[in-house]
Amino acid sequence: MDLPIDTRTVVKALVAGGEDGLGERLVRFILSAWDQPEVRSVFLGIVRSATTDPQAAAMLRELFRTMGPADIARALDRPDAMLRAELVGSQLIGLAIARYVVRVEPISSAEAEDLVAAIGPTMQRYLTGDIGQHGRVAPKTSRADQA
Repeated sequence: MDLPIDTRTVVKALVAGGEDGLGERLVRFILSAWDQPEVRSVFLGIVRSATTDPQAAAMLRELFRTMGPADIARALDRPDAMLRAELVGSQLIGLAIARYVVRVEPISSAEAEDLVAAIGPTMQRYLTGDIGQHGRVAPKTSRADQA
């Protein structure tokens, strides 16, 4: 998949700032990327397609498993890195759909820094905090995953 940003470079920069504030830096970066038309069109195309097309859904799952949130979670060397990455990814997908697809107010017109303040701490917990289950949540495979 040809993405308009180099996720590995971005992840290195985000993680280089240390764990404190990582959730906020991630949300800030994502919002600034989505505000670039060329980036938004690619990501929203993937998100929109994933809701109706099993192949696009598989591509989105693979994106989370191999880049972006997964790279951040692995770099932090925490238990359940993939679960943490997918929690982050689910939040980002939800934000994209609410802000850019469905245009839920006041999310769609909110200032980026207000969203950073509201969502950043949740992302921080997903990445570095207690996510329950003490590392014993195993991924389930579905028929769609096997296709």
